[in-house]
Amino acid sequence: MSILDWLSHGFADLSLLQLGIVTLIVTHTTIVSVTVYLHRHSAHRALELHPVLQHFFRFWLWMTTGMGTLEWTAIHRKHHVKCETEEDPHSPVVKGLGEILWRGTENYRVEAQNQETLEKYGRGCPDDWIERNVYSRFTTGGIASLLIINVLLFGGLGLTLWAIQMMWIPFFAAGVINGIGHWWGYRNFECPDAARNIVPWGILIGGEELHNNHHTYPNSAKLSVKWFELDIGWFWIRLFEILGLAKVISTGPVVERVAEKDVLDKDAAWALLNDRFHVMARYSKEVVRPVMEQEYRKADQATRKLIKKTRRVLCRESSLVGERDRDRINAAVQSSADIALIHELHERLLEIWSKRGGNMEEVINALREWCLEAEESGMQTLHDFADTLKSYATPHTAPA
Repeated sequence: MSILDWLSHGFADLSLLQLGIVTLIVTHTTIVSVTVYLHRHSAHRALELHPVLQHFFRFWLWMTTGMGTLEWTAIHRKHHVKCETEEDPHSPVVKGLGEILWRGTENYRVEAQNQETLEKYGRGCPDDWIERNVYSRFTTGGIASLLIINVLLFGGLGLTLWAIQMMWIPFFAAGVINGIGHWWGYRNFECPDAARNIVPWGILIGGEELHNNHHTYPNSAKLSVKWFELDIGWFWIRLFEILGLAKVISTGPVVERVAEKDVLDKDAAWALLNDRFHVMARYSKEVVRPVMEQEYRKADQATRKLIKKTRRVLCRESSLVGERDRDRINAAVQSSADIALIHELHERLLEIWSKRGGNMEEVINALREWCLEAEESGMQTLHDFADTLKSYATPHTAPA
């Protein structure tokens, strides 16, 4: 091989198609390292990973991003605790979408210098010899080594590959997920922040596209919920499990529905509290939607316009409801006794969930009162929904 050939193609001498495949493989490996190791394992402890696999991910991230486990974990945990507040390290709701989308990495670096954040939210992160003496000490050593390796293997095109690797996480993770994931998309659940599922197919960013699902159940190792959603990160976790390299700890609330169960007891209350976001999503689908459709058919033209605009926000997380939509909700409530009732019972369910840290008997009594009122309302949808609440159980108490 001549020097000119080496400068053009490097020792690997790959075609453009082959280099494109290599690019997809290495960038996807980085995404898997972030979503499986940093996010689901380190930040949320949703799964355990074999020490060998953990160290591979640590090494790969040091080489391809320069990010440390401690900084990433602490910043992400703080994001969940302080979400959409002034203390959130990267909220587009507070700082603006453009700031996070294009300057997400800068926001990350600023927060990474906050020792209080690292000490308060970074517990349980690696603190071994190689972390202290290599990864944390020489944060640019990995990416500099990667540059040399890329140029040696792929020649001048290795510079392009290296540039793509350097921008992949800053743009897609720090920018797209932290920015667009709190700005645009659909919501399966009304979690108490602005998180949205960007698209239902989590392939390009390892499943992190399903951001609303994650913020609703942050300790779940699986980010997909609906049958049509795809979480490629979950595919890798299941593969690692088969190979004996991973063990899933949580995939979200574990509850059952027992058809013959018709008593709202303590077990049902615990199951409902644990699965409250699913319960509220069901309320929106099984109660609010049919009632609003019925009222729409009965209403005059002006009221129809109001109902059409209101049904999209009637069950929305209150912090995401603007003044104009609040006015619409109030007007819809005043226009129909049925809309007023389903809205009132929706708000009362939210109040019941807010009691979850208090006396359990108080929660049970509040749920029983709620079900009694729903059953006596004369509305079939409410009656049927109340009946389903009694069927909830945790698996260890559900009849065989």
